Amino acid sequence: MDYQAFWENQSFAVVGHSDVKRFPALTYGKLKQRGKEVYPVDPGAAEVDGDRAYPDLSSLPQKVDAVILDLPKQEAAAWVEQAATSGISNVWIHQRCDTPEAISSARHNDMNLFYGTCAVMYLSEGFSIHTIHGWINRRMGKY
Repeated sequence: MDYQAFWENQSFAVVGHSDVKRFPALTYGKLKQRGKEVYPVDPGAAEVDGDRAYPDLSSLPQKVDAVILDLPKQEAAAWVEQAATSGISNVWIHQRCDTPEAISSARHNDMNLFYGTCAVMYLSEGFSIHTIHGWINRRMGKY
């Protein structure tokens, strides 16, 4: 899979669960800065960054091209299934949020699956810990 190509999608849902784990605000904000159509999905919040949050993917006002899952790993497989049910075929599971069940579900549903790495290192520009992370991963062939 071409991890860089994932970010060429035009619309995204960023899924977090702030009642259990901090919402992935960096990913959400960086996609907004890039001019992408992006919706926060968080069953534990009414809003994210001043924007209305949606409790699940079926509540979104429109179908999105891609979904980013950055939530407790025990929830990942259920959200992959929800993406499949919603017709979303591009799924990014943030590093350390993937499980064998989530990966198996994505493959079973013939999804374009991206996992095992940090989403923010693909979205950051300039000098930051995330761009350093990206540089290291490129040198190791993991980017």
